[in-house]
This record gives sequence, C-alpha cells and structure tokens, in this order.
Amino acid sequence: MVTVKYSEQLANVEDAKNLGLLPEEFDKIKEILGRTPNFTEVSIFSVMWSEHCSYKNSITWLKTLPKDGPHMLAKAGEENAGLVDIGDGLGCCFKIESHNHPSALEPYQGAATGVGGINRDIFTMGARPIAQLNSLRFGDITSQKTQWLVKGVVKGIGDYGNAFGIPTVGGEVFFDECYNVNPLVNAMSVGIVKEGETVSATSYGVGNPVFIVGSSTGKDGIAGAAFASKDLTEDSAKDLPSVQVGDPFQEKLLLEATLEVIKTGAVVGMQDMGAAGITCSTSEMSAKGEHGMNIWLHKVPTRQAGMHPFEILLSESQERMLVVVEKGKEAIVKAVFDKWDLNCAQIGEVTSGDRLKYYMHDELVADVPAGVLVLGGGAPVYKREYKEPAYYAESKKFNINSVAEPKDLKPVMQFLAKLPNLASKRWIYNQYDSMVGTINMSTNKPSDAAIVNVRGTKKGLAMTVDCNARYVNADPETGCAIAVSEAARNIVCSGGIPSAVTNCLNFGNPYNPEVYWQFVGAIKGMGKACEKFKTPVTGGNVSFYNQSSYEGPVFPTPTIGMIGVLEDKSLQTTLDFKHEGDAIYLIGENKNDISSSEYLYNYHKVKNTPAPYFDIDTEHKVQACVSSIIRQQLISSAHDVSDGGLFMNLLESAMVNDLGFEITTDASIRKDAFLFGEAQSRVVVTVSQNHVATLESELQKKGVHFTKLGTVKGKSVIIDALDYGQISQYKHSFDTCIEEYMN
Repeated sequence: MVTVKYSEQLANVEDAKNLGLLPEEFDKIKEILGRTPNFTEVSIFSVMWSEHCSYKNSITWLKTLPKDGPHMLAKAGEENAGLVDIGDGLGCCFKIESHNHPSALEPYQGAATGVGGINRDIFTMGARPIAQLNSLRFGDITSQKTQWLVKGVVKGIGDYGNAFGIPTVGGEVFFDECYNVNPLVNAMSVGIVKEGETVSATSYGVGNPVFIVGSSTGKDGIAGAAFASKDLTEDSAKDLPSVQVGDPFQEKLLLEATLEVIKTGAVVGMQDMGAAGITCSTSEMSAKGEHGMNIWLHKVPTRQAGMHPFEILLSESQERMLVVVEKGKEAIVKAVFDKWDLNCAQIGEVTSGDRLKYYMHDELVADVPAGVLVLGGGAPVYKREYKEPAYYAESKKFNINSVAEPKDLKPVMQFLAKLPNLASKRWIYNQYDSMVGTINMSTNKPSDAAIVNVRGTKKGLAMTVDCNARYVNADPETGCAIAVSEAARNIVCSGGIPSAVTNCLNFGNPYNPEVYWQFVGAIKGMGKACEKFKTPVTGGNVSFYNQSSYEGPVFPTPTIGMIGVLEDKSLQTTLDFKHEGDAIYLIGENKNDISSSEYLYNYHKVKNTPAPYFDIDTEHKVQACVSSIIRQQLISSAHDVSDGGLFMNLLESAMVNDLGFEITTDASIRKDAFLFGEAQSRVVVTVSQNHVATLESELQKKGVHFTKLGTVKGKSVIIDALDYGQISQYKHSFDTCIEEYMN
C-alpha cells in the first residue's frame, strides 16, 4: 500500500466549498499560492477566511466606528483586547465575545469555554482578570428546550468562573421567541495591568523559538471558527466536535504561569489560541511582526495519537497559548511552566520573510504567506447589499390610540413584576460567585452598573453590558444608539464617568439584505452615540449567522460592554430608596409613548412598533446633569428608567429596603405611558428634604426638564392616592419568577 503524502493531497473546489469557502475564494487562493493548494492549506484558509476570523462581511463598516479617545492605550484591532488608561499607573483591559453556536448545541461547554476564552484574551496581554459579566438571550421560557439551554449555559458560566476564581459581577438576560433555536451567549472580562507590564501579540527576531504552552491539543473544537460562520440547521448536531471542552483549573494555572513568565522579560510576544487554534496564533503574530515561522506539528503535545496536520492546526482545544521567546532564554520560560505543571514545548522558530511553513516530521505539509490570512491583509473584503425590510415602514404606522388604556392598572403592574425579562434573575446570579478571588474588590451594592474597587487606589471601575434588541429590531440606528446611551447612563447613575466600549454584534446571515440593513443601521447608531459620549470602540466580536433554516434570524443584538471610572469610590451611587420622607424626582421628560415597551409587546401582544422616544442631545444633557449632582453629593439614590418604564424603576428601588412610594401621575399623559412607557433619557433620583431646594436650583441651572414625582413613604405602591398593594407582595413575584420556570 502506497501512502500519499499530506503535501500531495491536492484540494479541489468541492473540498473548498465543504469547508465553507466560495468558489471564487478558492480561485483567489490558487492565485496567491501560484499553484493548487493541498487539503491542509485549504483548511488553513477556510478558518482564517471564515467570517468569524476575517470579518470579511463586516470590516468595511467596523472601520467607521470611532477608535480614538482620551484614555486609549491600544486601539481596536491592535491587540487581543481593548486597553485604556485609568490613572495611577494602571490600565484596564477588557473585551466581550460570543459563543453562540457552541452554546446552542452543547450549552454547558459552549458557555464555559466562552468564559475561558475571553479571560485568556485578557491575561495574555499581561492583565489580571478581576471581573466577568455576561449578556444572555434565550427563547420562550415556557419551552423545555429553552429551560435546558438556560440551565446548561448558567451552570457552564458559573462552574467555570467560580473554579477559575474570577467573580461574575453583572449582566443581562432577555427572553424572546426569536432566540428559540439560536441562544446568544456573550461573555465579557475586565482586567487590570500595571503600566509597562503588558505584552503584545506579535512575533519577531529571526531564530527566536516558538513555544506552545498549556493544555495538550485534541480533536475538540476542530473548525469551530468555520462552524460559527454558518447558519444552524437540523444537521448542526453533527458538528459537536466543533464545541470545545474547558478545564477552569488548568486555566487558573495558565493564568498564574503567564503573568509570572511575562515578568521574566523573556517573552517577545504571546497570543491566546482561540478560534482557529495554532493556525490563527501563528499567522496573526507573524503578520503583525512582519516575520515568518517554521512550525513542527509533530512536536505539539496531543491528547490523541495519529492526529492529521489539519486537525492539529485547526483544533480549538482550550487553555493553550503561543509564546515567542527571546533566544537564549528558553530555560527561564520552561522553568516557569514546569513549576505550574503545564506543557511548554518548542514547536518552531521565527524566520525572515512572511512564510508560514508547517512540517510533520520531515514533510512540509503547508506553505502559506502569513499576511494574506489575516484581517487587513489578503483576506477577502465584501460590501454586501442591504435593503430596508417591509416591517420597518409598517411599524411607523403604529398609533398609541389603537391600544385601549387599561381601566385597572394593578393587573398590569402584577404582570410586569413577574415578567421574565423584568423580574429578578436571582436564580441565575445565585449560581455565580460575585465575590470569589476579590478580597472585597466587588462592592456588591445595588447600582445600575457593577462597581469593582481598584486595589491600592481610591478609584473604582464601573462596568455594564446593555442592549435592548427589541429596540434595535424596531429601528437599528436608533436602537443601537440607545444601547450605547443606556450603558453610559448606567455608569453615570452609579457615579462613574464613561470611558470606552467593547461590542458583541450578534446578527443573522449577512447575505440576507434585510439582515445586513440591520447591521449597517446598528453600526451607524453605535458610531453616533460613541462619538457623543466620547466612548471609543476598543474592539469586540462580530457574530453573524445567528439564524436557522426554519426559524429565521434572531433580533439584531449589538451588545454594548462599557467601562467607566469612579475617580473616588465614595462617589458610588446606588439605586435603593434609603429613607422614608425622601423626595422622588424624575430628571428628564415623560412622553406619551409606549412603543416597543415590555408592556405593549408582552401585555398587549402588539409586536411591530417603532423604537421608543429618544433624542441624543437630551440624553447627553441628562447624563451630564446626573453626574454633576452626584459629585455635589445632593442625592441619596439614582436609577435610570429603562425596561418596564417608570413603574419598574420605582419598584426596583423600593424592594431593596422594603420602602414604599407615593407618586402623582401627569394628567396630560396617558397613565399607561406615564408608568410603563420606555421613552429614553430619564433618571429617577431621591433626595433628603434638606437638599430639595438646592437640587431644584441645580436642575434649573442645568436646563433639564424635571418633575417632583412624590415621596418615599410606607411599604405600599400609592399612585394618585390609590393603593396598588404591598411592596413585599410584588417582591415575592419578582424574586421567584425565573426559578418557578426552572424548578
């Protein structure tokens, strides 16, 4: 029997198509190489030119987002994650990414490895992760499949994060039937690094050795990047090998070893092996450093015998890094990883030129130029057609008068308090450890954004994830601008100053012109809002193909992760009512608007309406005002009005300390719009009677619209002198909603 060498196994256009490449892309590969590629080489191109790695359908629009800001240390695309200056010789490193497709098939491992991967992006730059957040989307909560997905995803996040030792401090969960087949699992990690202790994902220095460190390489996750770049179908379960398997204890060892080895000064460059594994890290590091590499695949520690070259190259086994070391310092690096009982194997060396040459024993199995594989190099870039969907014009016809105003508001209040999108996520966050590893870094106080203390300073970091996908679906440009604005509003209401953004852009198939219209609109809205709030985009993730052949696309969901700085932790402002007798004020203006609200969508079942009222200049003015009065220490609490409207805002503030409220509505506005409408740019604050006059004077000076709503009083909900029930009764429904479905 004659064995055909890997290098002689030439690929054809059918192989390319099976790997997710277009016929014209296969022709381009032949043109680049000047010959017909072999199967291993086509496999390399298939993952590096997948949407997941190359952003070939999105990069044109992503380049329009603002990338410069007063605190930027690393611009979007320059490193594995965003990096901003927070003062005191410290930088904040942060990023959000999706793990949607893997979580749809295997929710536990899909979510767990999403957490692991995003944390590696942080510590591979030299930063120690200090906090995690997540943004989750699921389908109909009454369905058994959704409940199975929720349980698996939440347990995966909790088990990995808790074992890894990084607290989960915030997040959001949203349910809608459009996510029945495609749940969205977006994980965010935030880390701190000292000035001068960062390391770059680059490679240079001819003769410098290349090491693979961490776990052994197996067959899990092979072609995961390509798998994430196609629609889910009824056959997707066959792609289970594309779902990675995580080990948080191994990752904890890798974290400590990585931070220790960086301090030795022996590291030239380092990159996490995420999507596309060895292929991605070797090509991106080489392209950035304008050098090549020779890699010997048989030297890679593997978990299974007899792995083919393409399997080793494309494996997305977790807890692995590629490290380029200064020649002569190999023993220093090896000693560190030996101490932590981790693999540390030299698998290659840096070469001149730009060729990546992969060998299996003495056989050259692939020879490709690094630059053509990466973003901004030779990877294809497409400008997709887009067109406005018919539903958009139809939504504009909505008239509030077509909806009858309820005669009795109490059933609506009871309905909203136990609506899964609005109710407490206690069943979920109780599975996350919010204090592990922090030594009191996490404040764990009820504020609109999560606050984490920065050790050794008087500062705090504010962080949040936000996106109301229903608004984005209604109007992508306005809806995404609202997502950025709400993230900034949450940070401001917590006492912080917004600094920068990372994003996770979850959309359907980009070849669908109506989906691409949503994407383009969202980018425009994001850019406009980020410019307004001076929060540059530091990077993130595009996740297309979140749709199935039988359910269609999910709502466009451009999740915004934002960080801000509290210059002094004493400025932290919480949302809870503090004292009976405090006055309740609304900063911002109520509108006769119920569009896209939870009330209209879920109570009245009216699905196709415009985004809620929003004016970005008003939003900016309101936020500046709230920031100012917090710094003047005039208020006792601040809480933004968002999902569920003013009623849910007041109820959330009341439930913390079981303090009721008595308010009066505005007779010029429908009561349902006043209480349940979700018009933007509104913040509720409470103030002691001693500061009422000063507060009103300040609000008048700032030129913002404000209303005195009423008073913190008793233990009931009193509206227009009518008693709508005890706070404790609402709290029971609010707290137990999710667990009743899950248990």
